[in-house]
Amino acid sequence: MKAVVFDAPGAPDVLQLREVVTPELVSPTAIKVRLKAAGVNPIDTKLRSRGTYAPDQMPAILGCDGAGVVEAIGAAVTDFEIGDAVLFNNGGIGITPGNYAEYAVVEQALAAPIPEGMGFAEAAAAPLVLITAWESLFDCANVNEHSTVLIQAGAGGVGHVAIQLAKAAGARVITTVEGADKAEFVAAIGADEVIDYRQQDVVAECLRLTDGAGVDVAFDTVGGAVLNQCFAATRIYGDVVSLLQPDANTDWKTMRLRNQRLGLELMLTPMHLGLDEALAHHGEILRQCMDLYGNAQLRVCVSRQFSLAEAAAAHRLIEAGGMLGKAVLLVD
Repeated sequence: MKAVVFDAPGAPDVLQLREVVTPELVSPTAIKVRLKAAGVNPIDTKLRSRGTYAPDQMPAILGCDGAGVVEAIGAAVTDFEIGDAVLFNNGGIGITPGNYAEYAVVEQALAAPIPEGMGFAEAAAAPLVLITAWESLFDCANVNEHSTVLIQAGAGGVGHVAIQLAKAAGARVITTVEGADKAEFVAAIGADEVIDYRQQDVVAECLRLTDGAGVDVAFDTVGGAVLNQCFAATRIYGDVVSLLQPDANTDWKTMRLRNQRLGLELMLTPMHLGLDEALAHHGEILRQCMDLYGNAQLRVCVSRQFSLAEAAAAHRLIEAGGMLGKAVLLVD
């Protein structure tokens, strides 16, 4: 099969399209998927530039997110049949092959059926961001219909699905963006209040919009100074969840003074550590999200599509920053 591989960490040009061995079923509960599209995520660019979680297993195939058609099933598979359209998050961090390829093998518990009306590109863009947003909002912070939530960088990959998931739970959503176009985009997908962080003081606006109390939950998808901003914008005894590792300039004093809880979300942990129960939970999340899609409560924005051979260009786009929604690779 054809796949995009790299032999050593480096710039985007290390990604090369080659012929590699096609994976086969190795478990009675696994399915073999003919991939139609693969999601491209910021983690892919970091693994490419810095090295994977298994640096001794090279060359590597990146891409955690995949969508395609089931071509073969193990003897104990009960959830899928040959010909079913599925999406999933599996592989791509160096331990097992990823989805920048024509085929993938995945355990049935990790996959979800693609609902009617969802194309393969949108399906491939969905898994990592949906799992990340779900775990952050619900598993870490218990967002519900009584919550006011601040979602930083609401037009980004994780941010734009987090807005929709929070709204589906009945929460009030405040989000930050840059520029009128992104403000219009996040308002259209459900944000109640939009703050242009280049033009407005985020903390002051959050306090104004909550009568001085602060938001119940702040979701940091950016890191650095944005995490400090979240502490100051969140109420006493509130929750802050971040996707990034806090840096040396983190304002722990404000967080401690306000008696806040901090959750750190890394959705790759179950894959990295081989936590089967947690991986099955990821599959459950995807199935619940696909129900929301079927009920018109969720959409995934795909702003750019590339061919497999253009994987390096997709990485350059993400590394340039300012993405609206997601980028995908089309395998066919």
